[in-house]
Amino acid sequence: MGKRERPLLPDTIAPSWLVVQLLGTAAVVVVLLTASESRAWIWVAYGVCGVCWLGFVVASPRLPKLATVLLAVATVPPSLALGWAEDSSAIVLAVVTVSRFATLTGPSVAAIVGVVGVDLGLAAIPGLLVGSPLVVVFGNVGVLLVLMLLGLNRRQYEVQAVQAAALLEQTKLAQREHARAAALDERTRIAREIHDVLAHSLGALGVHLEVAEALLAEKSDVDGALGRVRLSRRLAADGLAEARDAVAALRSDVPSLAEALQSLVEAHHDGVTFEVSGEQRPLPSAVVVSLVAVAREALTNAARHAPGRPVSLRLRFTPAEVRLRVRNELGDTARPEDTGGFGLTGMRERLALAGGTLTAGPDDGHWTVEAVVGA
Repeated sequence: MGKRERPLLPDTIAPSWLVVQLLGTAAVVVVLLTASESRAWIWVAYGVCGVCWLGFVVASPRLPKLATVLLAVATVPPSLALGWAEDSSAIVLAVVTVSRFATLTGPSVAAIVGVVGVDLGLAAIPGLLVGSPLVVVFGNVGVLLVLMLLGLNRRQYEVQAVQAAALLEQTKLAQREHARAAALDERTRIAREIHDVLAHSLGALGVHLEVAEALLAEKSDVDGALGRVRLSRRLAADGLAEARDAVAALRSDVPSLAEALQSLVEAHHDGVTFEVSGEQRPLPSAVVVSLVAVAREALTNAARHAPGRPVSLRLRFTPAEVRLRVRNELGDTARPEDTGGFGLTGMRERLALAGGTLTAGPDDGHWTVEAVVGA
């Protein structure tokens, strides 16, 4: 944005318009009480000016258009009287009315210039007709012209200030609307995620329980049924944890990714080491929830397929992405693509929603799961 143009009269010496109008009213009253004019029509002109000025002061708070008209009329009588006035009363009234009229923000600049142009003509022509000295005539015209320019400068500054305030208010409103829309989008995403988690876990839970029932009813296979019940219990626990993470994302004090992973490691077992590298930064809640879910699933699978073996969990921040790697020694139990829980397929789907990718597989005697999210 460009630098705002400063007014010719700085704010430190520009009083509020209430004070200006009170001072103007005092000046008008003093002029009417102290003027020494012999021409009756000049007194009439001063009276019209005073009445219009007082009407302007009274009407300006509630009837700005009427107040503008009254002030425009108030500028005419003293301008007309400049050529015949016997003292400084006319110039004082002209200074008060013209300077205030030129600062009004209601009328257009063209209207202000037009009214003051009429005042300039009224100040110059009668003086020339009655033979007033040119220095006096052009002095009066110069005073009115300078007052108009100063007033227009002040008016322009006020217009810019009002426009800047309105723009700032609109910007704040747009920011609030954007934040509200973002919050609604986030809640919609979390609601959809909770729905998917519960649908997946409850669906798989129902399948395992049906299989367990069939094993008991048809084959009396207690061990097989017990295995399915254990899987069902793990599914229920994992689904509850996933839903809890999604709901936690609604809170304003959501922990950082490193803190959430550290809590997960501490809750798992002593054989897990956790390392963070790179410059940490705040991440979207969707990324945090997705990576924590991947880490939980990977640690659970490591405990199932390689119990007692050491597991390393490494979180790495780079300027363009976040990498999470879970690595453990291969155990004696084979690793199917999907064990009936969320498995690799579930982790990939979750990461895809957050804009990430997942790779998993054996690597030099270890099983490695690596998630990468651009954030």
